[in-house]
Amino acid sequence: MTHAVSAPLAASRSGALTGRLRVPGDKSISHRALMLGALATGVTRIRGLLEAEDVINTARAVSALGAPARRVGDLWEVLGRGTGGLRQPEAPLDFGNSGTGTRLMMGVIAPHDMTVTMTGDASLSKRPMRRVLAPLKEMGLEVEGDADRLPLTVRGSSRLVPIAYTLPVPSAQLKSAILLAGLGTAGETTVVEREATRDHTERMLRHFGAKVESVAEDGVTRITIRGEAELEGREVTVPGDPSSAAFLVAAALIVPGSDVTIEGVLVNPTRTGFYTTLLEMGGDVTFLNAREEGGEPIADIRARFSTLQGVTVPAARAPSMIDEYPILAVVAAFARGATRMEGLGELKVKESDRLAATAAGLAANGVKAEVDGDTLTVHGAGRVPGGGLVATHLDHRMAMSFLVMGLAAEQPVTVDDTAMIATSFPEFRALMDGIGARFEEGDL
Repeated sequence: MTHAVSAPLAASRSGALTGRLRVPGDKSISHRALMLGALATGVTRIRGLLEAEDVINTARAVSALGAPARRVGDLWEVLGRGTGGLRQPEAPLDFGNSGTGTRLMMGVIAPHDMTVTMTGDASLSKRPMRRVLAPLKEMGLEVEGDADRLPLTVRGSSRLVPIAYTLPVPSAQLKSAILLAGLGTAGETTVVEREATRDHTERMLRHFGAKVESVAEDGVTRITIRGEAELEGREVTVPGDPSSAAFLVAAALIVPGSDVTIEGVLVNPTRTGFYTTLLEMGGDVTFLNAREEGGEPIADIRARFSTLQGVTVPAARAPSMIDEYPILAVVAAFARGATRMEGLGELKVKESDRLAATAAGLAANGVKAEVDGDTLTVHGAGRVPGGGLVATHLDHRMAMSFLVMGLAAEQPVTVDDTAMIATSFPEFRALMDGIGARFEEGDL
């Protein structure tokens, strides 16, 4: 898949941002709803599915595997084929820019007697897959040529063996791929994690009828799934994506006079590290109307302009906010004092090397920051000069983060490309315009 390039976009200092709005559905839950719908028997109906490129590519993939996924009115339906019932696709599966879709789908494919070629765009093709392939190969998945980057061809097996696997790093994608593969084994598959990661897969597996047990003891959590599971089609409501909401919340905190409420956002504790950090910095962030839908906690999030202070963000918090560090770095630039973010090694293998790219974007706009190993330190001065051009490296979160910076900087901040924002948050520009943001297209 080739990447369409858009014109550069500049964000300029805005007046107060105000309003109530909803962000699109959570990307992580959207991917999982499509995949588990495909592995269930009967029809799964999904409300609030994120209709962004990454998720649409997953919908196309499950359709190609014999489980048609399509929009029907205001929801999506997936006609499931049951565990082990998917068929070999007629062509390679193209995942575009989606690491989540790719890695989880490896677990879906693993217990099927089929050979599948998986491809992606230039950015995704640079990202390592060995970490996920290692345990799946231990279970019986074969990889042609021992490749660890896309494009690659995998061969599943209906005779996968269950394993007990300790995660070498905290990774919800790795955990999820193993659990999804474990659905098709004759026995119990266990994943051991030393640090908590997103638990959407476990929650949704239970929602679809799988037997999943999580036991925390001696400082680790053991998640066990019983194989040869019979899943049944379900109704799924996808809550608002907290990673998308983060950009709106951040903008409200740094633009004077702002008061913004985002309705119906997922507040699963494995996803709220960013909001915990904002509160520690003195941010006026409130969770309102807390409730539960489809086994997941949600709330309305209100954010108002705040005077912020630098803090230290411990490495243990990284799994619960790994996607939010670029926008946190932007917020930290407007705080007073140093914000030290530890344990960011995973950022080096995201859509771009987000650690280096974030530091470079800050420097281009007059913000002092340094990277020391896996630690990023931002020296906030309560103000940002701006005026810089940010290289996004085909990374949607880089583009959105630095556009938010421009809304409060002294001079406009320009990003070189915004086309990739559609992979996760196609409504970003429209929603930001709706609360008062100022953007202007320009030339490099």
